[in-house]
Amino acid sequence: MPTPTTTLPVREILDAPTWREHARAHAQAVEGLTADRLARRVEGRTHPVDDFLWEYYAFRPAQLGRWHPGPGVGLADAAEREGWSGYLVDGSGTAYLDVAGFVRRRGRTVDFVRELLAATLSRPGRFGCFGLHEWAMVYRADREEIRHDWPLRLGRIGTDAVVEGHQVACSHFDAHRFFTPAAAPRNALAPTRESQVQLEQPGCLHAGMDLYKWCFKLAPAVPSELTLDAFVLARDIRELDMRAAPYDLRELGYEPVRIETAEGKREYADAQRAFTRRSNALRQRLLGVLDELPTPQE
Repeated sequence: MPTPTTTLPVREILDAPTWREHARAHAQAVEGLTADRLARRVEGRTHPVDDFLWEYYAFRPAQLGRWHPGPGVGLADAAEREGWSGYLVDGSGTAYLDVAGFVRRRGRTVDFVRELLAATLSRPGRFGCFGLHEWAMVYRADREEIRHDWPLRLGRIGTDAVVEGHQVACSHFDAHRFFTPAAAPRNALAPTRESQVQLEQPGCLHAGMDLYKWCFKLAPAVPSELTLDAFVLARDIRELDMRAAPYDLRELGYEPVRIETAEGKREYADAQRAFTRRSNALRQRLLGVLDELPTPQE
């Protein structure tokens, strides 16, 4: 068996009963959070809120259910992880994150995410967008262009009037790129992939959901507890995202946040501020993990 070539000091080695209990508890928590998704897949049902996290982010429940301790932690009696991507197992059967190999393969992504998180944390949140990105995605759209097969709460004319009566100010490229051609010029910003680091700000709901994406993209270097916390945050944000969207989802139990009213705007902005506090805490945690990793030049 190969000897781990990590350049990161191992802080601790977890004995088999300890780490297996962590893995069992993590898998159980994920099972509870993903049971509805798996049942819908079997029954051929869709869900406009929950499916987004699986279809857009494309991380399967089974992948989320795998437990990883992250860098600096060894797992005793873990020979079965020899075939797992990103791991090395030494002659005693102790498994470690292959830090050197991970950095060789994913160093550019680590550097980008580190820069993005630090830049986002350096800025105040902006709370005046009111979720209009979802409205801009259906603005003057034909029926076949609308992504969700649910009625528009204010109808076509009313929905378009909300967009026309507000200043759209979306800073997130991956939301803005789904704007209809008629809505895109109405945005006060012109976000691109290249300007993402310059524009990302912590009040943005999509930036908060993307923390889940960065965690799973950097697995197994990111501890699974952090990835799961990011998933839970993304689910909570997605619910607000769709409650404030133009769709009428009351049949599914989602009471709308009526962002076309002053009361709805206050409700949305208050929720944004709460999500900003939660997402910034996760950004700090994720940065702490990435800062443990060496740069590709080291």
